[in-house]
Amino acid sequence: QVQLVESGGGSVQPGGSLRLSCVVSGFSLTTQQMNWYRQVPGKERELVGIITSAGTLIPALDSAKGRFIMSRDTAKNTMYLQMNDLKPEDTAVYYCQNARTNIRGQGTQVTVSS
Repeated sequence: QVQLVESGGGSVQPGGSLRLSCVVSGFSLTTQQMNWYRQVPGKERELVGIITSAGTLIPALDSAKGRFIMSRDTAKNTMYLQMNDLKPEDTAVYYCQNARTNIRGQGTQVTVSS
């Protein structure tokens, strides 16, 4: 059964850090392109970045360059999004999605506020 489960979100102050995880089951990360997205209610979702099946990392969010770092652990079939120097405008629900099937996780809320 295909399942994507995100975790690691929470509330932090500006300048703080969080590491999001996306645990994948039902297929191997080495066979599928995976995307990180974020979405604020009422706004269009934003592509945060792409991890190809080969493991190539493609950041997609200009505002996050230098602050967000994607990675994956193929042994754990898990992908990560390390978010540093968080800003209030990073507040959103973050989720991972299989780029081919569009199956996604439930998302994890990130709130950045003083």
